[in-house]
Amino acid sequence: MKTQQLAIGMIAGALTLLAGSLAQAGDRDRDDDDRHRGGPKIDPKSWVYGPRFDDTTGGVIWNPVKQKLLNGERFVGRTVQGTYPATSDTTYCNAASNPLPSPTSDMVLPDFTWTEMQHSGLTWGDAWRMWAYGSSADCPLRKAIPGVRVAYTNEHEIQHALDGGAMVLVVPTVDTEEEAREVVQWAYFPPFGRRSAGGSQTGAVLGPWLAAKGLTNAQYRQTFNNNLVLIVMIETIEGVKNAAKIARVPGVHGVFAASGDLGNFSGWAQGDAQYERLITAVSDATLKAGKKLCGPYAWRLNPDANGVPRPNFSCFQN
Repeated sequence: MKTQQLAIGMIAGALTLLAGSLAQAGDRDRDDDDRHRGGPKIDPKSWVYGPRFDDTTGGVIWNPVKQKLLNGERFVGRTVQGTYPATSDTTYCNAASNPLPSPTSDMVLPDFTWTEMQHSGLTWGDAWRMWAYGSSADCPLRKAIPGVRVAYTNEHEIQHALDGGAMVLVVPTVDTEEEAREVVQWAYFPPFGRRSAGGSQTGAVLGPWLAAKGLTNAQYRQTFNNNLVLIVMIETIEGVKNAAKIARVPGVHGVFAASGDLGNFSGWAQGDAQYERLITAVSDATLKAGKKLCGPYAWRLNPDANGVPRPNFSCFQN
């Protein structure tokens, strides 16, 4: 019996040693697999974003348009469009420095330039060159910060706009919540979005506004997400249908009721009951979401020039 118990004990011990050896071998195999795969498994969902780009300024707002938005004030963008060389390096400077037509007491100078990249012959080279000139010592009276309407919701358009120095981003023909979320992803730096950080002229273009708040050009990256103003345009019947979902997307600050294309896509004119139903739907959805309601410059008046009531509009395109 003792001999049998001893044999069983020896077998059990051998099995324990074997199990330990197999476990160690498995660990080595996993380590080898990790090394072959480039390291330990990385899961983006559980990744903790580091502190490198924390806003250490205490949330300084150096974009005057964002400050007006936070204050609940009205603001306006002046359209810059054309084809180079008809649109010269000085065009942005002139638009950013001169009073608006028929100004109101709270809107004398434009707050940003609505550089038109959807319906004009401008190239990104034209836009970058204008913004760089307008932020230089050659344009000392400039007030309006660079802004732009891109042609579409994709990374190519948005990256070019923001790397050039735009701080008001207007995106047309947003029809769904998914498209609005795509815009937000391309517009903001991580961790809120997935904008790439690369070569740009942002420091040179936005230096005057940063310096006015005691910041350096190098602090653009850490303060950008708090200073961008993002406006999406609703222009189609589908967009109106989804207006409430679009307006609620975090990172969107304003919704623009596109006066021209809502007529284009609906077949009705301003003042017609069917057209005004669309405007009311966009207005109600935007205000319920707590976002800025935007429209054409003529709608700064309530009622407008045609006698149509335009309450609650507070940001405009001239």
